[in-house]
Amino acid sequence: MAAEATHAPSFLGVERSVSGKRWQPRLSDERAAMALAQQLEISEILARIMAARGIAAEDAEAFLNPALRDALPDPSQLRDMDKAAQRIAEAIQASEKIAVFGDYDVDGATSGALILRFLEAVGGKGSYYIPDRISEGYGPNAPALLLLAEQGASLVVTVDCGISAFEALETAAEAGLSVIVVDHHIAEARLPMATAIVNPNRLDDDSGLGQLAAVGVTFLLLVALNRALRQAGHYGDTCPEPDLLGLLDLVALGTICDVVPLTGLNRALTVQGLKVMAARGNLGLTALADSAGINETPNAYHAGYILGPRVNAGGRVGESSLGINLLTTADNDTAHAIARHLDELNKERQAIEADVLEAATRQVEERGETPAPVVIAAGQGWHPGVVGIVASRLKERYSNPAIVIAVDKGVGKASCRSIPGVDIGAAITAARQADLLLSGGGHAMAAGFSVAEDKLEQLGIFLMERVAPAVAAARQSASLGIDAAVTVEGATLELIEELVQVGPFGSGNSEPRMVVSGARIVRANVVGKGHVRCILAGATGKRLTAIAFRAAGEELGHMLLSASEGPLHLAGNLRINRWQDRDDPQLIIQDAAPAERDDFA
Repeated sequence: MAAEATHAPSFLGVERSVSGKRWQPRLSDERAAMALAQQLEISEILARIMAARGIAAEDAEAFLNPALRDALPDPSQLRDMDKAAQRIAEAIQASEKIAVFGDYDVDGATSGALILRFLEAVGGKGSYYIPDRISEGYGPNAPALLLLAEQGASLVVTVDCGISAFEALETAAEAGLSVIVVDHHIAEARLPMATAIVNPNRLDDDSGLGQLAAVGVTFLLLVALNRALRQAGHYGDTCPEPDLLGLLDLVALGTICDVVPLTGLNRALTVQGLKVMAARGNLGLTALADSAGINETPNAYHAGYILGPRVNAGGRVGESSLGINLLTTADNDTAHAIARHLDELNKERQAIEADVLEAATRQVEERGETPAPVVIAAGQGWHPGVVGIVASRLKERYSNPAIVIAVDKGVGKASCRSIPGVDIGAAITAARQADLLLSGGGHAMAAGFSVAEDKLEQLGIFLMERVAPAVAAARQSASLGIDAAVTVEGATLELIEELVQVGPFGSGNSEPRMVVSGARIVRANVVGKGHVRCILAGATGKRLTAIAFRAAGEELGHMLLSASEGPLHLAGNLRINRWQDRDDPQLIIQDAAPAERDDFA
């Protein structure tokens, strides 16, 4: 996305909204938008949104219709890729038992499922191991690797983990176990002992593919592996070459859920993957969509907020292997049984999350440290499976990096979530190098670690000092990027369908944020778990439904519930609300500011 110009006038003159933000126009070059609109014959709003994302006229077609054949790089650009592909190809042809050691989140489950489905298609012998979040924690551990060796595995491929598993992989090597690490988390100068380490975020990797999720790296591994098997003459009448494109639904799910930038190769993988997902070829994903009541063409929202949390639920509050079981099963009854179980576990996860969030918020409020560089909450007995979600909620509430730590038997297990401009993964790596952590790592926006309870205070001081300058800079420039403004009358289904062309939306390609200007609230009430639902009216009396999630008790909610007299500028996302076979436009409110009456005289 193009950088927002800090010197530009605020959008609609909003210097300080109800959330304390300056509304900043995302578009800094009006001429670029005009050129796009004229050359492509598209609407001014669509042109503004594309221009704000730095899309030039010559790149517009590739952006709106990304083709994987144009975006897919040669996998050999990645350090150790050819070595990894060759080793796995030899193992397949020699009928060695290959074990996949995965992380328990969606990125890990989809990465592992990719390899297992590929092995099944080419006649390989595959198995998997997903560690228990509570008893084993994140990443490879020596007992598990040795168990895999005892069970006959001669090759282990770690996915979405392994880059910092120094001791575990050394133990595996001493036992004669060959290990290939496939990861994307930040690496140190020192690398673990392994046959091959495929990670675009190795310090010595110059592929330029560091934005990939682990599932994207794994897909490139399969491309390289497929090529190696082809060159070795593995394919023929009895073993046809597999359809790699048919696996892109898994790649899209993992990419979206790991919140990596949906630009470049990630965007192409996701666009094509969502098309594959719509074909409902994966029994597990189909069953999961059915259990969640998805009855429309899946998009990034469905993947990130409906399917992903359910796949994650097994690793958070149930059996860590449920996700990969679901995504690899070839039995329809098994798929639906797992999907129903995950749906129940997700409800259980939501209840546990609500309890921990309430306790964490109360702890932060009572401490009175909300201006601190990092919001930190720790509690005895908190469920470690929900600390990441709670950290996300605290980050949203306080607009600061947040760390939530579940403490049990003298050890804290934590998840971190950050804000743009503050690299929390680097801070956690620095803390581990300073011997403040038992383990830890991550990337710019999210990280995790384990820490001895008696080092919590020292760790807090270290992290506060480490990120304070970056947080201060982020606070000073606190703003809300706005793409365009429409009236209530202009917020139509046709406009929303046009905006969808810029998707899929996520990190690096944010959903267009619109302002519905000069709207009057004719009715507002609290619904569900603290959501504020509104009916808006425009100058002609036309109505538009709107909702602000989790806004009750916040300044935004107060303004909405007490703003029946004056017009407001309301910022948020326009989406289609499908209910009882009816489609209507709806505004998801994120921020608000009083509108000057003179503007609408």
